[in-house]
Amino acid sequence: MSDKIEGRNPVTEALKSGRNIDKIYVKKGDKHGSIIPIIRMAREKGITVTETDGRKLDEMSQTGVHQGVIALCAAAEYAQVDDILKNAEDKGEAPFIIILDKIADPRNLGSIIRTANCAGAHGIIISKHESASLTAVCAKASAGAVEYTPVARVNNLAKTIDELKKKNIWITGADASGETELYDADLKGAVAIVIGSEGEGISRLVLEKCDFKVKIPMKGNVNSLNASVAAALFIYETVRQNRM
Repeated sequence: MSDKIEGRNPVTEALKSGRNIDKIYVKKGDKHGSIIPIIRMAREKGITVTETDGRKLDEMSQTGVHQGVIALCAAAEYAQVDDILKNAEDKGEAPFIIILDKIADPRNLGSIIRTANCAGAHGIIISKHESASLTAVCAKASAGAVEYTPVARVNNLAKTIDELKKKNIWITGADASGETELYDADLKGAVAIVIGSEGEGISRLVLEKCDFKVKIPMKGNVNSLNASVAAALFIYETVRQNRM
């Protein structure tokens, strides 16, 4: 099934029916006629509405008749942060959470979800803004892991981190400026690993909330890794340490 709904009437009916819509793109400056109730209904349901130019919509379109609006459908239901914590509690384990700060590539997101599932992480937290979401592309890259690993989407990552800290969960940021190398870091017990975006890394405010900044040792001429690869290294080093 396509993860896109195109056109004003199809998007309107999808909103009315309660379809699991992740995000809606509308043509920039086009705020008249039937677009107005679409935007209103979307915002009432907490669905992100993003304005973009017509050329971008043309590139996204599969039908060629988007009429200035395209909705992206989620391939799986989003969880709540409390669902992730309960997942850990039900298993009798210390919480092991992956926090993704503006990971924009749905394939990277899917790959990280897949690795997190294989490693037994209890869930993933992403931002509603400037982040990839649970589209069909993401689901395919996850090899089905989106059906088993809860993914919570929040408005404010920094505030969510504060709430996790209150529950005695240590926050470790994967950052090249870290004072500790990955294999010297203490990742035992209740921990949340923060992975930043492909280009800019962890945003300033989120990085300030981290209890520790940890870097991956780099020995070659290239000084950065793909976000999903970096996440895999952190995830499995956490697994290794908690098996000791």
